[in-house]
Amino acid sequence: MTENFERYQRQIILDGWGAEAQKRLKKSRVFIAGIGGLGCPVALNLTLAGVGHITICDSDKVDVTNLNRQFLYNNTCIGLEKSPTAQRYLQRVNPDTQVEALYEKIRPENVDALVADAQIIIDCLDNFEARYAINQCAIRKKIPLVHGAVWGMEGRLAVFHPPNTPCLSCIFPEAPVTSSTPVLGAVTSTIGSMQAIEAIHFLTGEKMALKGRLLIMDFSTMKFQQFKLSKKSSCMVCGH
Repeated sequence: MTENFERYQRQIILDGWGAEAQKRLKKSRVFIAGIGGLGCPVALNLTLAGVGHITICDSDKVDVTNLNRQFLYNNTCIGLEKSPTAQRYLQRVNPDTQVEALYEKIRPENVDALVADAQIIIDCLDNFEARYAINQCAIRKKIPLVHGAVWGMEGRLAVFHPPNTPCLSCIFPEAPVTSSTPVLGAVTSTIGSMQAIEAIHFLTGEKMALKGRLLIMDFSTMKFQQFKLSKKSSCMVCGH
């Protein structure tokens, strides 16, 4: 175990973890689509865990309405581009992790180049146009897509990895109507942290608990439900 692993000692002693799992994290490459309410906890937790290379991609600037949940930013960041601002914060948190910032809008024509050689995509987006693009990219590159979403006090989490699971388009063949999303910061922090855990499971060689499953969490009642997702042969993206 190398000297710079000392900071990860408390996770290295987890059952089934050890230095080898930490070395796998150090060699890992992750693409985070969106660095807002979900992306902030995802990026922070993966940085703290020691993932070797994290790419964060977002085309938005920090707005005052972001500050109730997007904790990588503060009042002095209003008007700044999110991805490079978050990058500077994360690099201070853990210089061992290389954080790449892309101030880009994710589109079907550029998504493959943006994702590049990442081993996993984490969906922290708030629009389905970009979500459909990363879904198709994940299928082409044969890598998992960890999907997270929040509406009010409800959070959703799923892992898509065709051909063994359905894809995002199987579950959402049409984009929902867009509107301003009511959201509590504690809910986005929880869902984003859970997305990071699923990514860490994959990157360290463990089984992803939600692969092909949808977890729905109602934080107003603290009732959680889990459903097995079915692949649709009629799906225009992953069906045959």
